[in-house]
Amino acid sequence: MTIAARIRRLTLTNFRSYRAASVSLGDGPVVLTGANGAGKTNVLEAISILGPGRGLRYATLEEMACSEGAGAWAVSAEIEGALGIATLGTGVEAAPGEEPAVRRSRIDREPVPASALADHLRVLWLVPSMDGLFAGPASDRRRFLDRLVLATDAAHGTRVHALERALRSRNRLLENAQADARWLDAVEHEAAELAVAVASARSEAVSRLATALAARRDASFPSAQIALDGWASGFPADAPAVEVEDRYRAVLKANRPRDAAAGRATEGPHLTDLLVIYAPKSVPARDASTGEQKALLIGLVLAHANLVAEMTGVAPVILLDEVVAHLDPSRRAALFDALAQLGAQVWMTGADPVAFADIAGRAQVFEVENGRLALRD
Repeated sequence: MTIAARIRRLTLTNFRSYRAASVSLGDGPVVLTGANGAGKTNVLEAISILGPGRGLRYATLEEMACSEGAGAWAVSAEIEGALGIATLGTGVEAAPGEEPAVRRSRIDREPVPASALADHLRVLWLVPSMDGLFAGPASDRRRFLDRLVLATDAAHGTRVHALERALRSRNRLLENAQADARWLDAVEHEAAELAVAVASARSEAVSRLATALAARRDASFPSAQIALDGWASGFPADAPAVEVEDRYRAVLKANRPRDAAAGRATEGPHLTDLLVIYAPKSVPARDASTGEQKALLIGLVLAHANLVAEMTGVAPVILLDEVVAHLDPSRRAALFDALAQLGAQVWMTGADPVAFADIAGRAQVFEVENGRLALRD
């Protein structure tokens, strides 16, 4: 049986455009309306950081702070989630002399690592900056892919960052022509272990999602075929991790001269790409029309949300920023139906309240203006 994680109260303190704001929520969809720049996306961003990672804007801690404040900020939420009722909190405390700013997280006022928040709440999102996902650089698709993994594996982000640090350390060592080979061996040993762990988690996530996409019967949003493109895709799926680690260490060692000249590791999971095919036409997603890409992206997010609910038993909170306004009436209705069937708590934003007329009777609609949230009658 699947339950739905729900935010019952959200409180923002010195976060972005909000000096202090708090809203209480019921069971239905949540709609935020207001002029462009009113602060609608800031609310969604606040929810998106109630878990591991840097949120839907991938912003720095300093960027999240209110410009009128001293740098400290906080987001807290009272939730009903996978483990019952809890209060989640995250933010930056005022700490004189502390450089750089450090984000701290709490559950029921007790300090915890950010990854622990995912035990209570999982959050997925679709925002306008993702519209160019299929035609943009591979780094954007890797970030999207890692968010897919994070939804069911909260430790994945830590492994990705550790791999990046290990490869940066190797790059610095390679800058010295007389670098100690033993230090290089040690760094490459660590990098290989992390690389295989990261690649394995990505591969499993893509395999599961590809199966879920193939099983979809809803024609309202086009389906996709997905696969990984990268160094690990050439290894047998059943190859032991130790064997793959040894192979990658050998690659790193053999590539030292080339990587030293390039100033970076030229092979590895840090260069992996996510290949997406627009299934109805069997063409790469990047070659589909803008409208087709948007519909395809919505279909991917819906399929992933259903997969997360199936794997964890808890439907994630879904954030849709300025999505509805770009859909025709029939596809808009199909989206509302798909979200209702999932049973997840959904937060949506839009400048025009008319776009939400079909669900206005069962949604909480808030007007957003000048750092304030007001419930519409």
